[in-house]
Amino acid sequence: MQDTLRITEVFYSLQGETRTAGLPTVFVRLTGCPLRCQYCDSAYAFTGGTQRTLDSLMEQVASFKPRHVCVTGGEPLAQPNALPLLQRLCDAGYEVNLETSGALDISATDVRVSRVVDLKTPGSLECHRNRYENMQHLTPNDQVKFVICSREDYDWAVSKLIEFDLAQRAGEVLFSPSHVQVNARDLADWIVADNLPVRFQLQLHKLLWNDEPGR
Repeated sequence: MQDTLRITEVFYSLQGETRTAGLPTVFVRLTGCPLRCQYCDSAYAFTGGTQRTLDSLMEQVASFKPRHVCVTGGEPLAQPNALPLLQRLCDAGYEVNLETSGALDISATDVRVSRVVDLKTPGSLECHRNRYENMQHLTPNDQVKFVICSREDYDWAVSKLIEFDLAQRAGEVLFSPSHVQVNARDLADWIVADNLPVRFQLQLHKLLWNDEPGR
């Protein structure tokens, strides 16, 4: 079907991370992902879902009267019709974030979308899937995210920050502690000690709602 997407859920909540953390946001979670990160908190979106038309999705999003929309997964870009959905959301006047693993080509995404590119660290067990060609397509509207699982992951992330000059290429570089794997205070101390041009972030949804699906 030409104008459909497989969708796990659509819900309205507070954004838990990225530069729009704390802002009311509609989340459109697409089904399916080619990666299997060891810390994944949305494995329930790997399979199942419901086939939805773009028109029905736009209608449901509009019913919440949001300012911000986040298209997430799974891996949204694994479904080709994610691109026209993103364009239509931008055309409707929403501020749109795309949460993507960075393993798939981001170059065809509407430039109005803030792409949150999650570069996979060695501790994710999916580091080999990173598509580093994506780094040349980053703009100040985009964000690069690292989920840190260990001190080794931190050092690796710093090396990529320098190698790709991410603080200049992207609008935000985000360092997050992997839940229960890295002490958040330790990560904060490392960032301050190295005076990094990055934003430390915690996942607010895990603090507020214990990361329950649909919140």
